[in-house]
Parts: sequence; structure tokens; C-alpha cells
Amino acid sequence: MADEKQLYPVGQAAKKAGVSRQSLQYYLMVGLLEPTEVTATGRRLFDDAAVDTVRLIRKLNKSGYPLRAIRDLFMQKDAKKKGPAK
Repeated sequence: MADEKQLYPVGQAAKKAGVSRQSLQYYLMVGLLEPTEVTATGRRLFDDAAVDTVRLIRKLNKSGYPLRAIRDLFMQKDAKKKGPAK
């Protein structure tokens, strides 16, 4: 059981991250965030790492970064993780 990570639905994840449910849904819509898991019924669930990502998005946005720049930054980070295309 120690290996199982806690998963939160949208509302609970938003509350833990300190944002509104609508903000979290917007981050999903514009590609800033991906759910950790999607159930067979389409329910989106988030782990603590996703909640931390939402907190980071909020902090960067409050410090003046537009959401588009944050998304571009995250996309660059993901591209570096994947390595060069073959």
C-alpha cells in the first residue's frame, strides 16, 4: 500500500494547489497540465506532483509570466527529457 500514490479529483486537487476549480480546468484546456490518470468513466485524477505543477504555474503567473510563456517553458522541458528526435 505504501507504493500507491494518492490521487485527487479536479476539485480536491485545485483546493490543495490553492487555485479555483475553473483555473485548474483552464490549465488543462490550454495544455499546461495533464491529468495523472483518467478513469474509465473519464474522471481526471491528479497526484501530488501534478498539484505541485499547478502551484508552480500559479507562482510563475503571479510573478508576471503569461500562461503562454509558461506553457512554452514546460514544452521545452518535456522536449529535453525525451531527447533528440530520431
